[in-house]
Amino acid sequence: MKLLPVFIFSFLLNALAVKGQGADTLKRPIAVQLNVGTQGIGAAVNYGVYEKLALRLGVNAIPIKANDVFKISGFNSTSHVSADFYNIHLLADYTPFKQQPWFRLVGGFAYFLKANGNVRIIPSDDYKYGDLTLTEDQIGYVDLNVDWKGLAPYLGLGFLKTFPKRKFNINLDLGTYYLNKPEADIIGTGILTGNSSQTEQFQSNIKNYRWLPILQLNFNYKF
Repeated sequence: MKLLPVFIFSFLLNALAVKGQGADTLKRPIAVQLNVGTQGIGAAVNYGVYEKLALRLGVNAIPIKANDVFKISGFNSTSHVSADFYNIHLLADYTPFKQQPWFRLVGGFAYFLKANGNVRIIPSDDYKYGDLTLTEDQIGYVDLNVDWKGLAPYLGLGFLKTFPKRKFNINLDLGTYYLNKPEADIIGTGILTGNSSQTEQFQSNIKNYRWLPILQLNFNYKF
C-alpha cells in the first residue's frame, strides 16, 4: 500500500500537465459545493484549471454518538460509541474522455485534524465480593480508543459533470481514503483496570483498519 500515495501524486502531476485544445481560452469556472455522505457533511470550492481538470478544496465533518449499538453475549452491559472525523482536503477531478463528461477520475489528499473512535463498555450488573456489593464507580468501565489522525491519500471515481451547465447540478463521488496506521489503546477503571494490559493485542488487531470508504452526493452551484 506504500505505492498508493506515489500513484496519486503522479496522477495529480499528470492531470496538471493536461493542456487540451482551447485550454488557453477556457473560461475557468468556479462553483461552491455542499455534500453529504459517508464522511459526513461538508463544503468545498471547485475551480476549473483546464477543460478536463478541476481542483476541489474543502472540509468535511462527521461527529457520531450512539448508545447500546451492540451487546456482548453472556455479559450484561451498556455501551457508548462515538466517532469524530474532521478533514481538510484537496482533490483533482480529471475528465479523461471528452465524449463522456459524466465520468471523472478523482485523486488527492486530506489532512484529518481529528479522526478517532471510542467505545465505552459499562457493566450493568452488580458485582459481589464476599459480603460486599460494589458500586458502579467501584466496578468501573472499559474504554477502547482508536486514532487515525494525519495525512491520507484519496483515490476514486466521479459520476456526472463537475460543473453545472447553467447554475446548479448534482454529482456523485465513490472512492476511499487510506488512513494513517491507527494508534489504539484500552483503558480500564475500577476493578476493570487490568483490561489495560490488552492494549498491545488490540493495537495488533486494529492495525489494518485503514480504509475509509467514501460515497458522497454533491450539490454544486456555479457562479
